Amino acid sequence: MKKGIGSYPRVRIDGGGRAVVSQAGGLLLVETVRKAGLDTAMSAALTPWRKARAVHDPGKVLLDVALAVALGGDCLADVAMLRAEPAVIGPVASDPTVSRLIDTLAASGEKALAAIRAARAEVRQHVWRLAGREAPDAGGTVTVDLDGVLVIAHSDKEDAAPTWKRTYGHHPLMAFVDHGSGGTGEPVAALLRPGNAGSNTAADHITLTRLALAQLPEKYRRGRRTLIRTDSAGVTHEFVDWLARRGRWLSYSVGW
Repeated sequence: MKKGIGSYPRVRIDGGGRAVVSQAGGLLLVETVRKAGLDTAMSAALTPWRKARAVHDPGKVLLDVALAVALGGDCLADVAMLRAEPAVIGPVASDPTVSRLIDTLAASGEKALAAIRAARAEVRQHVWRLAGREAPDAGGTVTVDLDGVLVIAHSDKEDAAPTWKRTYGHHPLMAFVDHGSGGTGEPVAALLRPGNAGSNTAADHITLTRLALAQLPEKYRRGRRTLIRTDSAGVTHEFVDWLARRGRWLSYSVGW
């Protein structure tokens, strides 16, 4: 194992078979974070929230939480699974430190969210440039799909409510950039909503589209080269008028 520049150790793999690494699947995610520069971007974005003499970088703490979720975790305490492999993941903050950071960022509201979103947009543009002809905008256009999803809650949680399908939980709206038949959807934005949030809510579709457009390279944030695609939940005059408004001129496809 070697220490590299950035938040995570640089790992060298050999076939000697002298050691076993748990959560080895996380290594691919760690290397993706490093190659994309997401660790350094998040670290820079969250510098204002790093306390003097703090041991753990807020950017890495937040990325560790994301890694834990990707590896199957469903709560902040599940970062514990990463502590088993410090040579792969590096130092992992304690549960109280993670909780305090989330509370601090939540108290900052939109300021913290804006910093995180800006870092993600910066890294996304860098990754698309590296992808070249495999990037979703290689053909000179970008397609953004909007869709809602029901997330079932098995106990009482914040904003959990009865859903239109007679289940109980949350009803977030998601935005994905389409990668074509050879790929899948690249998540660019999400709008958290209670389970009883409406399907044909134009204001929510507009908010989500704004968030999604802000994640795209600037040249795709307006104009016909960007297609906003949604199902019948997006069939409202207010939303379609907003998409086609003078100066915005976005292309759109609404299922009915």
